[in-house]
Amino acid sequence: MNDLTCIIIGGGHAGLAALKAIKETTRGMANERRIRFVLFDKQPGHVRKMLLFRPAVGEEEIMIPWTHYGFSEGVEFVQGTITSVDSGEKRIRYTDAQGNDALIRYDLLVVAVGSVVRQPDPDQGGISLNDSQTAVAIRERWRANLRQAARETNPKERKRLMTVAVAGAGISGIETSSELALEMRKEASSLGLNPSDISVYLLSGQERLFMEGPEKVGRKLDRILNECGVTVLYNRKVMREEAGVATLSNGDRLPVGLCIWTIGLIPNPALRTMGLPLTSDGQVRVDESYRVQGAPGVYSIGDCARIFDPKNGKADPMRCADVGLQADRLGKIMIADLEGRAAPVHKSSSSIMDLYCIGLGENRGLVWGRKWGVNMIVTGKPAWKFRNLAWDAGSKLR
Repeated sequence: MNDLTCIIIGGGHAGLAALKAIKETTRGMANERRIRFVLFDKQPGHVRKMLLFRPAVGEEEIMIPWTHYGFSEGVEFVQGTITSVDSGEKRIRYTDAQGNDALIRYDLLVVAVGSVVRQPDPDQGGISLNDSQTAVAIRERWRANLRQAARETNPKERKRLMTVAVAGAGISGIETSSELALEMRKEASSLGLNPSDISVYLLSGQERLFMEGPEKVGRKLDRILNECGVTVLYNRKVMREEAGVATLSNGDRLPVGLCIWTIGLIPNPALRTMGLPLTSDGQVRVDESYRVQGAPGVYSIGDCARIFDPKNGKADPMRCADVGLQADRLGKIMIADLEGRAAPVHKSSSSIMDLYCIGLGENRGLVWGRKWGVNMIVTGKPAWKFRNLAWDAGSKLR
């Protein structure tokens, strides 16, 4: 029999998990057909997107070169941008790293291009934490502000330079604000400034933090953030930042040296050029076994796909915790399809156990889980270690 080519588009958490799961599952195929794997990504390495706040706070490198993964025989990496998918001819068109257009055929295709950070309107000011470049720009801005504050003689201006607003209080906003407040205090002290003069405000449009879980988790997060030096402002959004002033939805005006936007995720806009069926929100339409509708041999998982539990019709949220389970199931689905057997169907992770982990600065964290209606909360250093394990597992470093 002829060998098969399996192409995986996207080298994020979902793509890496899919590659690992499919390789392991198809190794024992009954017909012993060999599979050639090709991983496509536009970046020269795996970007640890969940750690995007780290280069905004310090100088941590969050891109891991593909050579680190030591891909085994039968796996190759191609740096390029997919421009279209021809599901009829089973081929994709892409532009390589040198700008050349090319075609490649596939037998199996996994679309795992994930999500991108939602952007504010251009006239809203501030800096959106959406990639490594903007993260570095944020770091350079707050550091420059503190150096200027150390020379500033006007108390009001010095206070403004030492103030940051983080607009958006999801997990990204919580992790960004906590680590930023801790690092800014250290920097302020080294410059001879009073660390207690650092003000980091986290703006939430909700009445509490962590709407995904119980109220007591939100209260606990608020207390830990306060210990880090973060003040949470509830039921208020940043409307715009201009000339060093953030205008809030309740009409308040907050003098700031920097406004950082962390307002959630949207499906990767690159999907719109691929010619795949999409929902109105821009996610790939798949069935209960991750098969792309009307495209034989094409599958999709992760943030870029609308994955739903067929028992209750509930769609999976955009979060990394679900990706590993989806990828493991995809491997079983794919081999079942190849062998002509009934394939597994999706089951929401919340039907097994709700689990969220949040980092809040070194040796600080919160893990919340719920199973059989029982809430479990872990904080402090154990939660921080668990969060680090989750980050590393998502990037296949463990």
